[in-house]
Amino acid sequence: MKFSLKIVVSALVIVATSNGPLLGDTLRTLYPEIEPYQTGMLAVGDNHTVYWEESGNPEGKPVVFLHGGPGGGTEPSNRSFFDPTRYRIILLDQRGSGKSLPFSSLENNTTWHLVEDIERLRTHLAIDSWVVFGGSWGSTLALSYTIKHPESVQGLILRGIFLCRPQEERWYYQEGASYIFPDLWEAYKAPIPEDERGNFIEAYYKRLTSDNVAIRQEAAHAWSNWEGGTSKLHFDREYAESFSGEDFADAFARIECHYFVNDAFFESDNWILENIDKVRSIPGVIIQGRYDVVCPMASAWDLHRAWPEARLEIIEDAGHSATEVGITDALIRATDRFAEL
Repeated sequence: MKFSLKIVVSALVIVATSNGPLLGDTLRTLYPEIEPYQTGMLAVGDNHTVYWEESGNPEGKPVVFLHGGPGGGTEPSNRSFFDPTRYRIILLDQRGSGKSLPFSSLENNTTWHLVEDIERLRTHLAIDSWVVFGGSWGSTLALSYTIKHPESVQGLILRGIFLCRPQEERWYYQEGASYIFPDLWEAYKAPIPEDERGNFIEAYYKRLTSDNVAIRQEAAHAWSNWEGGTSKLHFDREYAESFSGEDFADAFARIECHYFVNDAFFESDNWILENIDKVRSIPGVIIQGRYDVVCPMASAWDLHRAWPEARLEIIEDAGHSATEVGITDALIRATDRFAEL
């Protein structure tokens, strides 16, 4: 096992393989599955109602899990990133996702609606402040929420950093990642005619908002399968196929594309980094797979340089998915540490 510590821009950078960050350590895995002790549907206005649930210890440290996508929704295994004896675990399905209603809706569905939904849920649950946990798009949303409501956040646990900048969207949806996955790229580009391939996001958006059900379904499956197939360092067919469910693919692809065609509704291309000073006093950890193709490591590095107080953990033998063993190990270690804050 190779292990090194490097001091970079006055902050700790841990480079680790899936053998664990310390020699001889046993890899950490998810906590046992648990069931929620309370669930609810919170009316947030604009004709939207969002699903939320609580599990773990009602007297424990509050933590809110922000899922990816946008449009991905939560699943029962998300509860298992946290020690149920020490955490009050809150899961939330963002607008249009999972069990939230109306399903797959794009109306009144922006980053700023989601930010205020999170804050409304915190108030609804009478929580003073909480740890915020988010990966991929969940990291974008976690940072955006914290910038707007820093007083509500005790700590940030982030994975697979996505700052939703134009260069990140171009890399993954326009051309860059195709050089690594040319076989999967063939299926991704297939629904789009040659004369529209100059901007895949706009071309997909036209189809994902089509009144023609067959066109919409074809586009949704192609878009979702691209992410499912490229999310792990080693191709995992079962994981890739989990993105193919008809309902999941529809919400996932439509809502993602809606956000990306609108540049996440940010005021500028680099909005998060331009406002990161509002976050820097809050304890944070950034966990990033070295070979993450969906959200390349350059974004995690840029975030770390702008926020040097945060601990950056680079998992050398991992891609994007939180289910890869090295990333799961790092996330569990992080939630255990933050339970002591």
